[in-house]
Amino acid sequence: MSTPPDAFPLAAPPFAGASRRAPIDAAFAWLRLGWLLFTGNPGVWIGIAVLFIVAMLGLSIVPLVGQLAANLLLPVFIAGLLTACRRTADGEMPAIADLFAGFRQNTGPLILLGVLFMLGMFFIGAIVFVLAGGSLASALAVGRPTGFGLAFGGLMVAALLWLVLSAPLLMAICFAPALVSFHAMAPLPALKASFSACLKNAPVFLVFGLLTLVLAFFAALPAGLGFLVLGPVLAGATYAAYRDIFIGA
Repeated sequence: MSTPPDAFPLAAPPFAGASRRAPIDAAFAWLRLGWLLFTGNPGVWIGIAVLFIVAMLGLSIVPLVGQLAANLLLPVFIAGLLTACRRTADGEMPAIADLFAGFRQNTGPLILLGVLFMLGMFFIGAIVFVLAGGSLASALAVGRPTGFGLAFGGLMVAALLWLVLSAPLLMAICFAPALVSFHAMAPLPALKASFSACLKNAPVFLVFGLLTLVLAFFAALPAGLGFLVLGPVLAGATYAAYRDIFIGA
């Protein structure tokens, strides 16, 4: 019995978010590639950055539902930024309209990512309030100067607690928009794959985070205008990290 001609070649297995360990100096390469993506079309990238900031601020100032809408749509806009990065990396000309690419493909799952992220942040905030809010209120009730000192210590504890609890959530959301947008992964598997990839590459991301903090300091010096450059560079670096870490990306 002959094999039908359309049975070969065998279809590639579906993308499942498998990841690898990148070398620790990969953080420098990601930022360098992000810079190269930006310098290829700096005018377009600055336009995208301005539009992104205006869109997020415009949503945030809407009474009652503005901040909610901004949080829900953040993964959609991030998917647009990464789409512009992919087009640039593929040798195409990025366009300002690429920022809205997430509204044209996989929009529902991207918004669901925003819902899950927002719920996670709300849950973390509630834990921090329960564990640190009571002691902070008690310290303020004591009065000065002892109470203010205790209150400051309570604030530091609350900030540290928030940082520790939010780190896993940030790891889960880091690559999830790319996995949903480019590979049509469901939100929960995308979050799981992103968390696994970040955990596997924790030393690299520690270096990347420290470098980002230094760059953010200098970006803030010229009245914050440096973020119009740093934002696109970090988007490009995130895209480079996604391509570097995920097998078959």
